[in-house]
Amino acid sequence: MSDIRLDNITAAAVASFDGVPDARRRELLQQLVQHLHAYAKATRLTHDEWRAALAFLHRAGDISSANRSEFSLLSDVLGLSSLVDLLASTPGATPGSVLGPFHTVGSPWCENPADLTRDNPGEVVLLRGRVHGPQGQPLSDATLDFWQNAANGLYWQMDDSQPPDNLRCQLKVDAAGRFAIRTIRPQPYQIPTDGPAWHDVVPSAGRSAWRPAHYHLIVQAPAHRTLVTELFDAADPYLASDAVFGVRAALVRRYETTPDADVPVMDIDIVLAAA
Repeated sequence: MSDIRLDNITAAAVASFDGVPDARRRELLQQLVQHLHAYAKATRLTHDEWRAALAFLHRAGDISSANRSEFSLLSDVLGLSSLVDLLASTPGATPGSVLGPFHTVGSPWCENPADLTRDNPGEVVLLRGRVHGPQGQPLSDATLDFWQNAANGLYWQMDDSQPPDNLRCQLKVDAAGRFAIRTIRPQPYQIPTDGPAWHDVVPSAGRSAWRPAHYHLIVQAPAHRTLVTELFDAADPYLASDAVFGVRAALVRRYETTPDADVPVMDIDIVLAAA
């Protein structure tokens, strides 16, 4: 197009991706252009604001590393991570919640039931449950990838005093789909506030930087959709102000005293949707 104007630049930029062969990739790129242009027009974006946004992205890239993704944190505080989880949720199945920045591929495999307490300080508790399909059938081939923070509120990536496999594991459920993990009670913690995702975006809104205490789980089984989710402590004071919008009512559980356990127990039924 040889005459680019305000009234045709968006159409020209969208059409420039018509040649992308993959239909889904083409849709994603063209919708991204469409909505970016709409945002700039609706806000009458200035040169100074545009340059500030580019500088912000440079700072986010500079602070990111193998153990920290500032772009993931940005997605979290804008609610995008949780929105994608909710879009992917299936009615009747356990809802998903944010992956978070502290998942590490390759956690050690443990026997089921697992004991992760080691020499960790903190209140010893038991997380246990059952994994089943939408009709209630036990998924005996299901596996769990589990991780959490320590009593000081830090994950191992944030704390040099913790070994790399601290408070994380993978395990296989038993024939009835059951699992049990003896561990310590996780703690609420603040998301990183030293980078641009927080410092440049959130403080003026007066929002909390705290996440309520939670466990992380990735649950997989053949012929079923993989579930990435969290389990929250019903007694936590930050449930209503989670910095990354991850709390779902179905994921909030209480610790109970039961006659068959010597420590407080959090029980959960995990329902996987069919693939």
